Amino acid sequence: MKRAIQLAKNGLGMTSPNPMVGCVIEKNGIILSEGWHYKKGMNHAEVNAINGVKNKDLFLDSTLYVTLEPCVHLGMTPPCVDLIIKKNIPRVVIGTQDTCDKVRGLGILKLKESGIEVIENVLENECRILNKRFFTFHEKNRPYIILKWAQSYDGFIDSKNNKKFWISGKYSRQFSHKWRAEEDSILVGKKTVLNDNPKLNARKWFGNNPIRIFIDRKLKVPSYYFILDGSQKTIVFTEEKKKKKRI
Repeated sequence: MKRAIQLAKNGLGMTSPNPMVGCVIEKNGIILSEGWHYKKGMNHAEVNAINGVKNKDLFLDSTLYVTLEPCVHLGMTPPCVDLIIKKNIPRVVIGTQDTCDKVRGLGILKLKESGIEVIENVLENECRILNKRFFTFHEKNRPYIILKWAQSYDGFIDSKNNKKFWISGKYSRQFSHKWRAEEDSILVGKKTVLNDNPKLNARKWFGNNPIRIFIDRKLKVPSYYFILDGSQKTIVFTEEKKKKKRI
């Protein structure tokens, strides 16, 4: 299961709104195949791992380890549960239950009803932490939120005269861009936009750009600022009911 978690992390920033999932198929202590969910719309981890086993006879007396309960519903891809049953895999070890309303134990139930031995909640806490974003959304009906700021050693985040200067360094800024590539969106206020004119993209790290969100009650941010350049999806929270012509 530790290896399955490690594999799942390869999908960080690529699978949303789907969870990150890793899968390992083992027999007699030897790993037959591995897989993870690469990207939304592509094969799930279980499918990739199963497809990696060319000799189907090897499934006899094998064990499939997966970080999250296999899906039982038809979405952009077929149900993983049906494929596991079809391949006659006798044992499935699951890290944690999928609390999405479309699954929520139904995948485990179908596996058991098909005569498959199911072992649940192996490294459950680690598997839940792996998909903290996914679980927060489905269980609390809100996004998983990361608060990020830079401050000096003695606790300051800005100067009194608003003079621009960097508190963070080269590598911390790169790390910040890595975070951006891993999350769905980034939110800032009007003052940050006006002071810094940020692009809020992931140019210092490989990955997807986040959705840019900013709060501008009276639409004070000029149209020539980077955040309104149309280069990536941007959402503005405002009190203005009608479109206001920007400078």
